Amino acid sequence: MSDEAVKDWEPIVRIAARGEGITADGRHSPLSAPGDLLGLDGSLQWGPHHVEPPCRHFPKCGGCQLQQVDDQSYADFLGQRITGALAQQKIDAPPLAPAALSAPGTRRRASLHAERQGKRMLLGFNEAQSHHIVDLRMCAVLDPKLFALVDPLRRLLHPMLRDRRAAGVQMTLVDQGVDLLIEKVEVDGLAAIEGLNDFAQAHGLARLSVDDGYGPQPRWEPEPATVTLGGVAVPFPAGGFLQATAEGEAALLAEVEAIVGDARLVADLFAGLGTFSLPLARTRRVYAAEGARDAVLGLKAAADRSQRMIGIDHRDLFRRPLDAAELDRFDVVVLDPPRAGAREQMPALAATTKVRRIAYVSCNPSTFGRDARTLVEGGWRLERITPVGQFRWSTHTELVAAFAR
Repeated sequence: MSDEAVKDWEPIVRIAARGEGITADGRHSPLSAPGDLLGLDGSLQWGPHHVEPPCRHFPKCGGCQLQQVDDQSYADFLGQRITGALAQQKIDAPPLAPAALSAPGTRRRASLHAERQGKRMLLGFNEAQSHHIVDLRMCAVLDPKLFALVDPLRRLLHPMLRDRRAAGVQMTLVDQGVDLLIEKVEVDGLAAIEGLNDFAQAHGLARLSVDDGYGPQPRWEPEPATVTLGGVAVPFPAGGFLQATAEGEAALLAEVEAIVGDARLVADLFAGLGTFSLPLARTRRVYAAEGARDAVLGLKAAADRSQRMIGIDHRDLFRRPLDAAELDRFDVVVLDPPRAGAREQMPALAATTKVRRIAYVSCNPSTFGRDARTLVEGGWRLERITPVGQFRWSTHTELVAAFAR
C-alpha cells in the first residue's frame, strides 16, 4: 500500500461504550474491531482482532453488540469501560486483573419478548434500540436447555395471545430444571390450564408461572424450585435474580472471598438470595441486608436449614442505609447493589472507622465510579479491580473492586 493510500485509512484503536469502533481522532465505525482500518468513505478493512460473528442474527439482535471482536479485544473493552468511568471521576485506576469471561452458550437466565402477528409467533430479544422482536432461530449465548424451549414456546403462546398482542418470557435454570415465567397473558378455561400443565410436564420444567398483571402465580411446580448457593439449596422466587452464568458467579465469589480474607464479622449489603452471604458464612458471622421480601424469606429459610451464622435484616438500603455506628461493628463490608449503585450508603461507608476492607460488586461502571469517588474522598484506597464478562459479547460490564484503609 502506497503512502498516499495509507493516508486514506485510519486504524480503529478501541471500542466505545456502545460497541462501535473509534479512531484516534474520534471517528466512529459500527461493527469494527481494534486494528481494523477505517476508510475516508466509511469502508472497513478487517484487522487481526476482527472475527466472523458466530450468530446468524448478529448484528440485528440486540442481545449482543460485540460478536465481531476476539476475546482479547472484548476483555480490553471491559477494562476500558471501567478505567474510563473512573477517569471521569478523576480517580486513577489500580491494576486490573485479567477479565473473567463466561463461555458462549452458558447464559442461564434470559428475558425474551413475544408477539403474535397473525399466524406467526415471534419470540426472541428486541432489536437494538427498538421494540421489534428478532425471532430467534439460534442463539450463541443461551444455555442449550433454555434455547430448546424457544420453538415449543411459540406453539404454546400462539393461541394464548390475540393478534398484535405481546407477552414476556423469563427463563432461569434452577436446580430442578428450567423455571419459566410467562407475563402479560391470561389463562382462561380448563383447556388452557391443561395445555400449560401438559407443556410443563412434556418439557420437564421445574416450574411454570403466569403473571397476568397481579404478580407471578405458579401453575406447575412438582417440587419447590431452588438454586444452590454456597452448597445450600435456596428457595427461588418466580422471576427472581440469579447471576447470569455459573462461571460469572464463581468469578465474583472468588474475588469477594479473597478480599474478605480472614475477617470474622462481615456485612453483606444488597444480599439478594445469599450469593455471597451463604458461602462466606461457612466460617464467618455474616449480617445480610436485603430489601426484596421474597429474597429475604428465601435466604432466611436456607440459613435456618444449613445452620449458617447469618443475621438477616429485611431493610431497604436506599431509604434506610446503615449509619457509620452500625457499620463499625464489622471487619469487612460486601455490597452488590443494582445498576443504580449505592449512593445513599456511601457517606456512612466513607465515614466508618472500624471497617478495614470493602468488596464492591458492580454491574454499572458509571455508578461504581461515582460511589468510588465518595469512598476515595473519605480516605479509602482503591487497590484492585477484576472485570467480569457474564453477558458475553454485550457492552454490559461487571466488576469486583477491593477498597482498603
